[in-house]
Amino acid sequence: MITSMYDLIAAIGLALFIEGLLYAVFPKHMRKLMIFAISQSPTKLRKFGIFVIFVGLCVVTITRI
Repeated sequence: MITSMYDLIAAIGLALFIEGLLYAVFPKHMRKLMIFAISQSPTKLRKFGIFVIFVGLCVVTITRI
């Protein structure tokens, strides 16, 4: 149980690191991406979010096998 909590904290830290790295290295592109995301409908954003969740779960499942 405690090991899985450490894994969760490490995963959140890694996600924050990658996101911060993208903003630090590609600030103009990230701004364009945010403007693009704002212009999308909530339904499209929700579908994309569900797709990303599915892909993430697949990656975690494959790497944990």
